[in-house]
Amino acid sequence: MNIVKRCIYGISIMSLASMNIQCKGDKKAGAEETALDAKATDSVSIAKAAYGKTDKGEQVDRYTLKNQKGMEVNIITYGGIISSLKVPNKAGVSEEVVIGFNSLEQYMKPNPYFGALIGRYGNRIAKGKFTLDGKEYSLAINNEPNALHGGPEGFHRVVWTADEAKGGDSASLKLKYVSKDMEEGYPGNLTVFVTYTLKNDNSLDVLYEATTDKKTIVNLTQHSYFNLSADFSKPILNDEITIDADKLVPVDATLIPTGKLTDVTNTPYDFRKPKVVGKDIEAKDDQLKKGLGYDHCWVLNNQGKGERFAASAYDAGSGRLLEVYTDQPGIQLYTGNFLDGTLPMRNGGTYAHRTGLCLETQHYPDSPNQKDFPSTVLSPGENYKTKTTFKFSVK
Repeated sequence: MNIVKRCIYGISIMSLASMNIQCKGDKKAGAEETALDAKATDSVSIAKAAYGKTDKGEQVDRYTLKNQKGMEVNIITYGGIISSLKVPNKAGVSEEVVIGFNSLEQYMKPNPYFGALIGRYGNRIAKGKFTLDGKEYSLAINNEPNALHGGPEGFHRVVWTADEAKGGDSASLKLKYVSKDMEEGYPGNLTVFVTYTLKNDNSLDVLYEATTDKKTIVNLTQHSYFNLSADFSKPILNDEITIDADKLVPVDATLIPTGKLTDVTNTPYDFRKPKVVGKDIEAKDDQLKKGLGYDHCWVLNNQGKGERFAASAYDAGSGRLLEVYTDQPGIQLYTGNFLDGTLPMRNGGTYAHRTGLCLETQHYPDSPNQKDFPSTVLSPGENYKTKTTFKFSVK
């Protein structure tokens, strides 16, 4: 009888052990399946790679964000630069659509802000001076006689720290830079975050955030040069542009606003209906003469209504359409008027006159000196926050 009991007891122990192993196996398999399912649902990826070192020995990294619809964006931590942006044409072929270089060394040489983040103040400030609370501040003059795009050592020339995140139909790269008090002449320690988010619908969000410990001025923007044909030997004169703006910010001979806003009706600046860049760019017009083409800020409609359609660019040959949405009051259309064939393309040749165009969402130029323009002042305790979306499609 004892033998029978011992046999039954032994069989029971073996059965329990077998069940325990089976449960553990089921749990492990379940966890692996859950992980695989989560990975399968991530339609946008992000990957990091070393890109080089600055002359100061600072490490620069490149992040590649890629979705399942054929869009791929490369961002380097030097200047927060979009060094590459590939999107499909109407045949489904993904190609490069922004001007850029092959190396960090080339980006560190003087260039017209290819792909860079701009700050503290995008565009021009007259004679490099502005006043806050009765105190005058002097900035570096780098676009005689004015200050331009934050100065010679602006945000486009610094290394940003980066954090990445992904999940579902988007992936983000959050860049951070702390601009010290009086850096380039601007008051206050300014903490800046810029978050690039690629989504699986072929849109790229750019979220700008900043806080300060002393009253200062802020006007951040992104300075990519687009050529939607993907052929950088061709000018952008056949690109069809739309800008939702009834008014323009006219400028003087030094490209500083006159302070008045003018109606675009019956002028070369009326892009409320789609119009190719080249249609009026050589017109006998005083403003075009001053800018050597389009290099002006438009007063966007529907201000104060949050992010809304601002502008678009369309290349009929490739079928690529770029739509720009923003909550900013203005947008600067720049048609590469100062590109002069001296800077190298990625695959040989040089970037010639008007082979790229910029659509820079921003406040108006020289706002700190223009009492009737929307304010660009940021005070302690306030949060600077603005968003722009670049949405790509084909038609």
